[in-house]
Order: sequence, then C-alpha cells, then structure tokens
Amino acid sequence: MQIYDKKIEIKNTDKVLFPKTNITKGDLIDYFDKISKYMLPHIKNRPLTMHRFPNGIEDIDFYEKQIPSHFPSWFNRIDVKNKSKGYTIYPLCDDKLSLVYLANQACISHHIWLTTKNSLECPDKMIFDLDPPKKGNFSIVIKAAKSLKKVLEEKSLVPYVMTTGSSGLHIVVPIKQEKSFDEIREIAKDISQEVVNKDEDLYTIEQRKEKRENKIFIDYLRNAYGQTSIAPYSIRSKEHAPVATPLDWNELDGDLTPTKYNIKNIFRRLGQKEDPWKDMYHNKRTIKKMG
Repeated sequence: MQIYDKKIEIKNTDKVLFPKTNITKGDLIDYFDKISKYMLPHIKNRPLTMHRFPNGIEDIDFYEKQIPSHFPSWFNRIDVKNKSKGYTIYPLCDDKLSLVYLANQACISHHIWLTTKNSLECPDKMIFDLDPPKKGNFSIVIKAAKSLKKVLEEKSLVPYVMTTGSSGLHIVVPIKQEKSFDEIREIAKDISQEVVNKDEDLYTIEQRKEKRENKIFIDYLRNAYGQTSIAPYSIRSKEHAPVATPLDWNELDGDLTPTKYNIKNIFRRLGQKEDPWKDMYHNKRTIKKMG
C-alpha cells in the first residue's frame, strides 16, 4: 500500500487473529483503513501505546511504548522524558498509513495519552472510568454515568461518553491545557467524591477492591502523567472485535452494552449518524479547583 511517498508491504492478511469469529489480520487492516477518518482526530499528536497480538488474541500479547527500530523513518515519533530517568520514543499515529501500518503489526488496541505533544505535562482532557462491580449489571454503570454528567454540567463542563468495548464506560471532559496532571487529578477526585456523596450506597472512590462493597468505583486515577486510555474507535481483544464507541448521551438506555458495537456493525452506525465526538475539542473549558 502506498500513500504519497509512504509505502508499506502488507503481509499475512489471512492470519486469523480472532479464532472463534474468524476475523483475520486482513479484516483488521481493512477496518483501520476505513475507520481512519473518524479515529485520527482523536489520536493524532498523542503519544500512543500499542497493544499487539502477533498470533491472535488467544496467544501471547504485549504492550509496547517504545517505537521499534524497524518502524519506517516516515512514522512520526516523540521523545518523552520518563519520570525516573531517560526517555521513551513513543509512536505518533498521525495519518491513515500509520494506522494501517500498526494494523499490519497486529496492533489491535491503541492506548493514548490524555495530552498532546505540544504540552505533555498538561492534559487537554479529564477522564473517568466506570466499570460494573462483580455482582452488578450494566444499568448501574449507566446510572453512574448520568449522575457524573449532571455534576460535571453543573460546573459548566461538557462531558462526553463512550463505550470502552470491554466492560464499562468512559466519561471524557475536554479541558484547556492550563493545569498539571496533579492538579487535574485532584479536581477529578473532588468531582468523583461529590457524586459519591449523592449516593454512598451505590458509588465509591475507594481504591482497594476489598473495601468497595460491590459499589461502582468511579476511577479518576487515569488522570496522571504517562497514563493512557483506550482510543475512540479502537478495537478490543475480545471475540467479535468490539469497538470503543463514542455515544450521544441519549443512547444510554437499556439496550446498551459496552460491546454493542464491533468491527462488523460500526460502519452501519456511522453511515446513519456522525461521530458524536466530532466537535469535542471545540468545547474545551477552563477547569477550576473545587470548593
């Protein structure tokens, strides 16, 4: 495949990556080729961690931050200073061919930073991760998302919601790159606590699992330097290849599951409606400390 002066050699397209549903590497490449116009606005200019499955989702997998030496010179990258010492050279997936190249490397899932390359210390979004407790159903997660939405909107913020393609929902708030990760995490903690205070029988911010008492954990801890979240329209390593899918808030209903959309049906959805997150980065707000 070649786009302008960039070229890659596609290999082993018939290799099965999802054995029970017979989804191949060729299907993966075709998906990321087609989804690129929706996905790229959400991942470009962001350090990216690759989750790769060279022989399919039932075999060995690994997360890869450092861009491999065999990647082509045209693939964008950024040197990121580690908190301890040294640097990691992260890939930047900024165009269609880069996305296809990653698929050719059996990168199924893409995990992106909460900030952009222009200001790595200051996030441009705040995130909350909501997963059901072990004995809970997904309707409780939907209720938690709506409660969190209300609190965020009371603070003049504009929240967005997405299925993770795994087990829960992500609530993402676009913000201006004005505060450090430490500041944003404290604000996210305060907001989460406010939701807990409204229904302490249902929600918690207790980090230790044994103390959560089967409540919804409002996870604000991803708001930290070097932490990542699953990228919108990325595939997850589950059979049927579910897709992390941005939603409109009115889609949070009884028919919703975190794996509702997948590699087979996502384009039918996008043929019927625009990306609900397409205007997200026009809605960045200055976020203020609570209290």
